[in-house]
Amino acid sequence: MYISWYMQHFLYLFMTFFPHCSLVWSNVCVVPSLSGQDSILEPLSFPEQTIDSSNTFVPQCPRNELLVCLFCSESTPLLQKDVLLKHLLLEHKLVIADVKLIADLPKYMLYWKGRFLEQPVKDFCSVIKTNSTGPVEKQENYFLLCDVLPEDQILREKLQQKRLEEVLEQQQKERDDSSFHRLCMFCSEEFTGNRSSLLNHMAREHSFSIGLPDNIVYCNEFLDTLQSKLDNLQCLYCEKIFRDKTTLKDHMRKKAHRRINANNREYDRFYVINYLELGKTWEEVQSEDDRELVDDENDDWSDWQSHPVSAVCLFCDHQSDTMDHIYTHMKEAHGFDLHSLKTELNLKFYQQVKLVNFIRRHIHQNRCYGCQENFDSRADILHHIMAKSHVMKLPEMSIWDQPQYFFPTYENDALLCTLSDSDEDERDETNRSEDIPVIAEDISNLKILKQTSVLNQLLKHRGSTC
Repeated sequence: MYISWYMQHFLYLFMTFFPHCSLVWSNVCVVPSLSGQDSILEPLSFPEQTIDSSNTFVPQCPRNELLVCLFCSESTPLLQKDVLLKHLLLEHKLVIADVKLIADLPKYMLYWKGRFLEQPVKDFCSVIKTNSTGPVEKQENYFLLCDVLPEDQILREKLQQKRLEEVLEQQQKERDDSSFHRLCMFCSEEFTGNRSSLLNHMAREHSFSIGLPDNIVYCNEFLDTLQSKLDNLQCLYCEKIFRDKTTLKDHMRKKAHRRINANNREYDRFYVINYLELGKTWEEVQSEDDRELVDDENDDWSDWQSHPVSAVCLFCDHQSDTMDHIYTHMKEAHGFDLHSLKTELNLKFYQQVKLVNFIRRHIHQNRCYGCQENFDSRADILHHIMAKSHVMKLPEMSIWDQPQYFFPTYENDALLCTLSDSDEDERDETNRSEDIPVIAEDISNLKILKQTSVLNQLLKHRGSTC
């Protein structure tokens, strides 16, 4: 049966906190392993750059606002929203989908708090029952609140629209503001009047451009962020720290680093384009605009450049663009041979997926997957599995061959994309293709063949009709 992304997210969260419970939704049954409690609130992602660019853009909102629980008096500051989300899951058995895409989370929570006072929560949420095959007293209902519900979708869209209006109003104020006063970050020249004078000066005199002034919002906060990095002797592009201002200045000039890194999501809130469409970054919006401008008749793919998928080692941060290299690295550096395990245990594709996710989960939690011992750091767990020869020591298959490990520990785990069925199946497929008979044409008498050719007869017929 098809399970939506929201339901997968719900199942992931549920099995993270309640690994001992079986869970049934419609005719889908999930029985997690007895591996102890985890502490992962949502699927992780490998960083694609040296800086942390994996964070989803959170719309600008007052940071001193409180988030209130939908059912009780519990509340937390907005910056500690994960605490309240965990509280909702553990205490009230409710999950909110796509929290990071909600433009104004405090108002969203207040709205649903009021609605839950008017009607039962099951009138709005998908209901999932646990331990459905067990005793009635051990059965519990869990709830998923998502924009599949029309009312929730309308609320999210209204909050997004209101946030956009607030941002555009703020941008207009900054564009009309004549009281702007600031020093240039590079030459300390003083600028008063409109912000555009400073931004244009930095672009023209110092080759440092953060974009057109009319595309920027919360400009003072943006400049404060950049100034703070420079004051801390940090390069604005690569984010490296230097020992003094002279070294930093030379580095940024020689390396052409007088620019900001577009992959750093810290800057997204300062660009109006990031508020235009719910859940889309400026790159996605821009790519859609570019596609609309392309003339289909003049498509030119000559400059196409493929971007290789980079897989990450199961045990350390080593990455490689080729799967052979990553498998070789794991075998030589850590003594882990996935191919050998696949052959020895005759693992099918989905069993390999679950094994990889099982190991990823344990390494992330600094827990040995061979003996279940916990450690304080990644270095400690790696030293343990090497010293105790636990690298290739797997627990009973019933421990890790569980449906909860269908869900990736890391959403962008490229290693999962390289898995295949057993080598025997691959050989069988090759043998089947080799068994197809190929009958060659008899060319022993080419003269007769040319005379009796169907093509030759067609050409003659065409000549006689012309």
